[in-house]
Amino acid sequence: MERGVNNRLILTLVLLVQIICAGFFVARILISVLGLPIGPVSWTFHELIELSAAFGLLLGVGLGIFALRSARKRSEVAEQALRRAQAAFRDVLDERFADWKLTPAEKDVALFAIKGFSTQDIAELRGVSDGTIKAQTNAIYRKADVTGRPQLLSLFIDELIIDD
Repeated sequence: MERGVNNRLILTLVLLVQIICAGFFVARILISVLGLPIGPVSWTFHELIELSAAFGLLLGVGLGIFALRSARKRSEVAEQALRRAQAAFRDVLDERFADWKLTPAEKDVALFAIKGFSTQDIAELRGVSDGTIKAQTNAIYRKADVTGRPQLLSLFIDELIIDD
């Protein structure tokens, strides 16, 4: 958590520096185009300000690239964790379905039910009647020793959130 706060603070500071630097360059262009008088500023001081502004913009670009790479890396790690979780969930499903001795048709129906499809949707997807799906879901509930879809789903959720 602290690292995230530090990263946000650094990125905010870099953004602020870039805004100030960009503002400087825009102001210089406006002063030149509009012919606005400015007080006497030594050429050396003016060059140092321009160099500092350019450096600030380059620093912002560099840190932006770093932040983008860091975000991509975190995204890849999260995607890998999600793939592992999906595989683990699929393993739990297959294990439970085998324990309950579900038929291939019951496995399909159970999977659709767990995904949240309605009885009518499952019937249409499988090309059978609603009555067939109702009979298959009742057989699944009986074999799983549950009374309905919410309990069936909770079996798998409980399995995933059990604290080892």
